[in-house]
Amino acid sequence: MRLTRSIPALLILAAAPAAALPLTDIQLPDGFHIGIAAADLRQPRQMTIGDDGTLYVGSSSGQVTALRDEDGDGQFERRQTIARDLRLPAGVAFHDGDLYVSAVSRILRFPDIGEHLADPPPPETITDSLPTDGHHGMKHIAFGPDGRLYVPIGAPCNVCDRDGYARLTSMTTGGEDQRVEALGIRNTVGFDWQPGSGQLWFSDNGRDWLGDDSPDDELNRVSRRGEHFGFPYCHANGVVDPEFGAGHDCADYTAPVFGLGAHVASLGIHFYRGDRFPERYRGALFIAEHGSWNRSRKVGYRVVVVRFDNGAPQPPEVFAEGWLDGQQNWGRPVTITETADGDLLLSDDQAGVIYRIRYDAANTTES
Repeated sequence: MRLTRSIPALLILAAAPAAALPLTDIQLPDGFHIGIAAADLRQPRQMTIGDDGTLYVGSSSGQVTALRDEDGDGQFERRQTIARDLRLPAGVAFHDGDLYVSAVSRILRFPDIGEHLADPPPPETITDSLPTDGHHGMKHIAFGPDGRLYVPIGAPCNVCDRDGYARLTSMTTGGEDQRVEALGIRNTVGFDWQPGSGQLWFSDNGRDWLGDDSPDDELNRVSRRGEHFGFPYCHANGVVDPEFGAGHDCADYTAPVFGLGAHVASLGIHFYRGDRFPERYRGALFIAEHGSWNRSRKVGYRVVVVRFDNGAPQPPEVFAEGWLDGQQNWGRPVTITETADGDLLLSDDQAGVIYRIRYDAANTTES
């Protein structure tokens, strides 16, 4: 099958009615169950949970939405549009009562958002100095244990060498003291800090047009500020870039903890912090795979998990799959967050829904 070499456009997909989604096709480990927590959303991306349990959802459609489960049944039946007509407001983060939203070149703040859900005021702009490029311009954002807001700046290309890009940055809550945390990152759409160690882990999407099976997406761990992970000179585990790799030794850059497979589009990652799941999943790292486009046969469209054995990460294993049926996909997992009671929420920007994944110990022999 011949692939046409082009830059993928942002697809605006009409979501199927939630009742028509084949949830029974999704395979999970024994005792786990998946359901629809919210439906009829437009390209939902990152999620964050406020102090009062409100779920805030960014999107690639221009909207930011607040969802509430008023009756405690696990479904978000109340919704409020916080903002609309923003440029790719994919990233959301909640901190000290305020909602932060990424909109490509800007980071916006909605102060005391929980007090203003019914009538949200215009947001404050804490910075408008980020690059304006749309290519890899959607930004997953999160607050670190240091109280700083972490913001990635993806490469504005498939592969290129441009100053000021391909990095993870951080800033204060007011947008000041912007600094570089890590370099050589093509495009991360997911990062989290490991409970206990406090180390920052992130996914990174590998470059395209080096074949069906190369290079792998990466799962990385940051050991020091300013660490370089190889892009655009080296990819995955020692793949020298044919255009930019000359004169560079891959041993000079930090290798990934694991390769995750080529073109799977590893996006949101989340360390499980609750105690509802079985012991082997506590502290494990869940990774959403959005799915391939630059490949003759599709891969991804699933959730994998990295478990830890005496602190050592084990190779990724499949946790949830079924969004890909042969070569037809009906959903695309994006990001993961965790509720206060230990369920996982998973966004899907193709199906236009947020799933809730629960564990029911009463219906399994697992413990």
